[in-house]
This record gives sequence, C-alpha cells and structure tokens, in this order.
Amino acid sequence: MALSSSFHGLTVWFVTGSQHLYGPETLRQVAEQSRQVAEGLAGLPVRVEWKPVLTDTDAIRRLALDANADDSVIGVISWMHTFSPAKMWIAGLDALRKPLLHLHTQANVALPWDEIDFDFMNLNQAAHGDREFGYIQTRLGVPRTTVVGHVSNPAVLAQVENWQRAAAGAQALRTLKLARFGDNMRYVAVTEGDKTEAELRFGVQVNTWGVNELAEAVAAATDAQVDALVEEYVASYDVAAELLPGAERHQSLRDGAAIEVGLRSFLEAGDFGAFTTSFEDLGALRQLPGLAVQRLMAEGYGFGAEGDWKTAILVRLANVMGTGLPGGASLMEDYTYDMVPGHEVILGAHMLEVSPSLTTSKPRLEVHPLGIGGKDDPVRLVFTADPGPAIVVALTDLRDRFRLTANLVENVSAPDLPKLPVGRAVWKPAPDLATSAACWLAAGAAHHTVMSTAVDVEIFRIFAEITRTELVVIDEQTTVRGFQQELRWNQAYHRLAQGL
Repeated sequence: MALSSSFHGLTVWFVTGSQHLYGPETLRQVAEQSRQVAEGLAGLPVRVEWKPVLTDTDAIRRLALDANADDSVIGVISWMHTFSPAKMWIAGLDALRKPLLHLHTQANVALPWDEIDFDFMNLNQAAHGDREFGYIQTRLGVPRTTVVGHVSNPAVLAQVENWQRAAAGAQALRTLKLARFGDNMRYVAVTEGDKTEAELRFGVQVNTWGVNELAEAVAAATDAQVDALVEEYVASYDVAAELLPGAERHQSLRDGAAIEVGLRSFLEAGDFGAFTTSFEDLGALRQLPGLAVQRLMAEGYGFGAEGDWKTAILVRLANVMGTGLPGGASLMEDYTYDMVPGHEVILGAHMLEVSPSLTTSKPRLEVHPLGIGGKDDPVRLVFTADPGPAIVVALTDLRDRFRLTANLVENVSAPDLPKLPVGRAVWKPAPDLATSAACWLAAGAAHHTVMSTAVDVEIFRIFAEITRTELVVIDEQTTVRGFQQELRWNQAYHRLAQGL
C-alpha cells in the first residue's frame, strides 16, 4: 500500500462543556448552538465531529479515553459554552493524550443588546466559562493551543487549520516507522541522537536494516517494472538525450529505475514512512540512490542523507503538515555563502537528494559523476527551487532534550549554475545572513534541515507545543544578543521542567 499524506479518514472531536444547573431547556439550546459552531468548522482540511454536551466528570473522562483509543482522532477542540465547573475536567484532562485546542468563542458575533436578559446571560457565558477552563488547563500543565474569536472569522478558521495540521503531523509521527539503510556517516556528531528518546517523545520507531537487504529488493525489480518507470520518467521530465532508450547511457537510467522499484517495495512492505541512506554503505547497489529518493520525498516520504534519521523525521512531518498546500518539503543543506555586502544569500543543495516538490518547473533528468561513494554515476533531477517564502528547520539532540531551530527565509532566483547538476535552492535568510548564521551556530543547530515552502512557522510552533519540544525561531525581529539570552532561559526552563 503506497504512502499517503492525505487527511482522509482523520477526525477532530468537538466537545462542549456545560452543567445541569441551568435546566434541560438551556442544555438543549447549548447542544443546538454547539452544533452550529462545529458546523462552522466544516470547511477545514480535517473533518470535525460534534460530540454530545459534557456535563459531568465521568462523561468527560470517558470521552478522553475514547479519543486516546481511536487512531483516527488527531485531537480535541473544546468550548465551554456556559459555565462548566473546572474540577469536572481534572480526570479527563489528566487522561487525555491527544492534542487539545481551546476554542474561546461564543454563539453570537454581535450581541442583541435590547434583548439581553438573565436567561440569555446564563446561556451565553463562554467568556466566563472558558476562563474557568483556562485556569484548570494551566493548573494541570496541559499543553494546548488557544484560539479566540467567532468561527465566521476567516482568521479564526486559519488558526484552527494550523492546529489541525500540526496535530496531524504529531499523529503521523506517533505511528511512523523509519528504516535506516546502514549507519550514519562516520565521525559526524550532529547526525547522532537518542533513538529511544525520539520514540518516547515523538512516537517514531527508528531501526536499521542492512543495505544489502535493500539491494536484494532492487535486484528483484522486473524488466516490466523498470520499463514502466522509464516511460513515466520520459513523460514527466526533460530527460537528457544520453539517457533515453537506445542511447549510450540508458542503462544508468534503468539502474536508477530499479533502485526506485526496490526501494519503494521495501518501504511499502515494511510500512515505512521515512528512511535514510549513507554513501559510505552502499553494498551491492550500483548507484547512490538519487532519483528514487527525490521522487519518494515528493510523494510524502521522509528522508535523511548520511543516516540522518532526525532530518528524515522532519521531512515526513513537513510533508504531512503541508498536505494540500502549494509547495513542498525536502532535505536541504547549507553549502556556501555569497557574501557580497547587501546581497548576501545562501546556496543550499545536497549530493543528489533534493525534492522536486520545491519547484513548479519541469526538472531535467541527468547523469553525472559523483566523487564519493565509489559507485556508478547516479541519475538525478536537476532544478532550482521556486522563488518565494520558505522555512528551514533542524532537529538536534542536546542530550537532555531535542531542539527545533527554525529560520524564516526567502528563496530567490538563482544565477546560472551550469556546473552544479543537482537540485538546489538559493535563499536570503531573515533577518540577514550574519545574524541568521550566528544564531544558528549558537543554537547548535544541524547542517541538515528540512526546507518547506508549504508550512509556515506557526504550524511548527503548535507542533512544538503539542510534543513539548523546544523551538527557537530566527526571524526578522531576531538579534544575536536577544537570541543568546533566549537560549539561556530555555536551557534553565527545560532542565527544571524535567524534574529530579
């Protein structure tokens, strides 16, 4: 079964709090109005399912347990329509393991001032009830996202959608299986990490398979499967003449196609959503996987080069959170700078493995030598990422916690690069190159990142809150001094938050 980044089959539960104090007629109106609010969320990417009004401790706790047990439920939206005494919510909030959004809203946009009586006040007191609910969430230390406003407001819907995307990403990681083909690159520090802690924190299972198990799957690719892929390549890309059927280097393209057939079959058979490779451990493979990796990332798989499983997690996460949005996500690496004053930019790429989801142009399919790996010349897609806003995010292991470091960037048009036949991007980092680089280094952030042109920083902020992961952001307001101070505060907070 092929990997899916679709939100099909996922749900968010909409729950409303009240109590029996106001009588059955008020509760009937609460249910009716809460349905209307839930219906106002109907156009969001993830289906919102209305649940009956909750009025006692047992019902609240049971709903939390049911949500935990249902893999299709990615989160819960809560609203205290009337005054719902918060002690009723203690057991349920303590039991809840799904992401929580507190929607601080009300049934009315405008108040009917000349009609307001105490019956109206008893019914429409979310301003009162949500403060009680906010207190108990804070008292219990519940991670949540709070959105304020009426569901008829597009800005409110956009915030709820951001939370849905982050919750879907967190859910995808909780069930993610990641295959490492070989180990990480020798002597490299930042690609190391605590895989046990990653499974505890994010849910992702990170395990290793010998690269020759992949090579066996590649060797099992049939001529018919390879022929079909070659036809797809010719139809989809601007294929170099030397790679076309009958040309002198066509076998290189067939070898690349066989790698894709074998790699895809291995991932599908093991239900893997992410993977890594290493140029130092290629076994019986004829080429370092390039084209296959690029295409699989574009379909939603996570990938990290040189055994970098943490970046593979990020690529999968960004692909899921960006479902249905224009743009894409890819492994990226800062390679070199243009330091002309006033025109500073970063050139990013990798050996072969940059996803074509970063461009709307037709990539060119080429073959060129690769000076490392000791294998045949690999095929790869060559292109430049489209100009426009993007974000680069790294995940690093700081021994006592994981840290996400994000930099807002602007991809720009690239100069001609006739001697660099790889997928690449050129970008201006916020707020400027010097500040960005100094802060990135201060954070100890990795050289491998995910670049996303679909997901903005607010979605990553919500994901970090859901998973209780540190996030530091480098944007237009960042200064080196302020960023360094934030890192010091964060270090103290996260160590104290762990307890003894």
